[in-house]
Amino acid sequence: MDKNTIKERIEQLSAELERHNRNYYVLDAPEISDHEYDMMMRELRKLETENPEFASANSPTQRVGGMALNTFEKVEHRVQMASLQDVFSFEELKSFFDRCNEQLEEPVFIVEPKIDGLSVSIEYENGQMTVGSTRGDGFVGEDVTANLRTIRSIPLELSEKLPFIEVRGEVFMPRKSFEELAEQQELMDEKPFKNPRNAAAGSLRQKDPKITARRKLDIFIFNLQQIDGADITSHKQSLDYMASLGFKVIPSYVECRTFEEIKAEIEKIGESRSSYTFDIDGVVIKVNDLAQREIMGSTAKVPKWASAYKFPPEEKETKLLDIEVNVGRTGAITPVAVFEPITLAGTSVSRAVLHNQQFIDEKDIRIGDIILVRKAGEIIPEVIASVRRGEHSEPFRLPEKCPVCGTAAVRYEDESVLRCPNTDCPAQLFKNLIHFASKGAMDIEGLGPANIALLIEKKLIASAADLYTLHFDDIASLEGFGKRSAEKLLTAIERSKENDLDRLVFALGIRNIGAKAAKLLCEKYNNIDDIMNASSDDIAQIEGFGSVMAENVSKAFKEPHRIELIEKLRELGVNMVYKTAVAAEGGVFEGKTFVLTGTLPTMKRREAQQLIEDNGGKVTGSVSKKTDYVVAGEDAGSKLTKAESLGIEILSEQQLVELVETK
Repeated sequence: MDKNTIKERIEQLSAELERHNRNYYVLDAPEISDHEYDMMMRELRKLETENPEFASANSPTQRVGGMALNTFEKVEHRVQMASLQDVFSFEELKSFFDRCNEQLEEPVFIVEPKIDGLSVSIEYENGQMTVGSTRGDGFVGEDVTANLRTIRSIPLELSEKLPFIEVRGEVFMPRKSFEELAEQQELMDEKPFKNPRNAAAGSLRQKDPKITARRKLDIFIFNLQQIDGADITSHKQSLDYMASLGFKVIPSYVECRTFEEIKAEIEKIGESRSSYTFDIDGVVIKVNDLAQREIMGSTAKVPKWASAYKFPPEEKETKLLDIEVNVGRTGAITPVAVFEPITLAGTSVSRAVLHNQQFIDEKDIRIGDIILVRKAGEIIPEVIASVRRGEHSEPFRLPEKCPVCGTAAVRYEDESVLRCPNTDCPAQLFKNLIHFASKGAMDIEGLGPANIALLIEKKLIASAADLYTLHFDDIASLEGFGKRSAEKLLTAIERSKENDLDRLVFALGIRNIGAKAAKLLCEKYNNIDDIMNASSDDIAQIEGFGSVMAENVSKAFKEPHRIELIEKLRELGVNMVYKTAVAAEGGVFEGKTFVLTGTLPTMKRREAQQLIEDNGGKVTGSVSKKTDYVVAGEDAGSKLTKAESLGIEILSEQQLVELVETK
């Protein structure tokens, strides 16, 4: 194909893919199979990689997220993103209604659900998405354009090429996505987001757009901020028009003229809250006519022509039957309330976490009490209070020993949580092994939770070291395995022996020591023995470490069960040296800065980064005059274009490997 034909094909594929995105994510009416969609996306990626001059920042290929950002730039809002005046009773709402009728002639109101999420602004020029930003303080927000592009219900190109339009929407996390995320966080013994709104806010402000893309966020557009190229006179007209442009607008907006109609619509929305797939925390009532809004005006903080009726959280009483004790991956001993089932937000609940002994004591919760329960964010059950004593109520105390392995429980100075310090505790084994095999740790592909549970059930493993003694016959005979899958798992386990030391340190699951801290530790001490012999005072001198982290490391490597595990892993051939530090000294890439872009033919990005760092180089996220090399693969995009314009040397994966091999 000639260049013109290629350009036309890229534009055609982009338009088709965006149309299918809208059909699937906005209209819930897909027209093609997932395979057909994937094949179109694959063709587009290939064409853009081979012809980067035609690649667009708004291409559907950018939906998966780009490189991690170092910071969020500030964005000044040309139209203030004001908040709304909240009301909590129909009496307060009637006062708002009366004020509007006193100042306006027969006002019409639009009543719509109030989505519980994070407010954002999105700007388009000539039909193309240009800037997306958070609300911030209403006047200045943060640029989250790259992250918003990963939300598939946001159109990257509008159906009309308007000179300019700015819309306001609410980014949210659907309940199903939140539940999946909460399950993952619980499994990894991470602190979960409290509710979908917090999860949406935390996900949208990730500095790595790829993480945002994985969080399955969604959006509803609910307001037209400003527009050039169309004459809009009412709020309802703006919603209808924005829907025609390709936006996923707020659902079920209704015109009302009397207070009785408004009240009836609010009650209708309230009764159907549990049927929504997303959280709402109230109902918004707005004057429809834009000219009438100008008459009403605004205060410094809120418009006078709108009000938000907030729903009270649903709370119910029930009897506390028991308090169970669970033990997590890091040994956290957590009390869990077990109560007579009640229905909250449309689902039956019978359990709620009680956090720690302090929480129980402060609320004076006793087994047999009548307790008050609600769902935080309509998702997670929580005990609010003990409302009255039961006839035979009994105080509760957490056990002094782990209820599973009998090890004396400990409470660290910086925590209110009681912990079992024994990492060989059977209750911790399952979650510890999941962490050990996870991507950020030893990265054993094929060793997910289900397979780990199966290996434990069949008594084939009782510690991480046992993974390296598994035999082919042990695995191939298990349900769900065959010859090929058994070979692949054993290959992945064997390959993990060669991981660099920082991965092993992270995999050991030391409290407060994440992947970054493990790397800093290994940069200071280049082998496991030096780490084990280091004092907490010496470790605390590492930049990025504090006294608590240093003490955790020092204690962890003096625990007999951890020493025993490390020695077993050493005997089984697991690497105990920080190869990056050793190889980097005098490496072929010493003093050189690299940028990785696109999908490489055989290497994962982290593998290419590891290769560069092993040979003394440094990998950064953006191209500049200080960049020495750009390693480009499929979907290279704008970074490749910028590198070419700056005259920076471009390497393929093969050329990168050849440079290392010829050192």
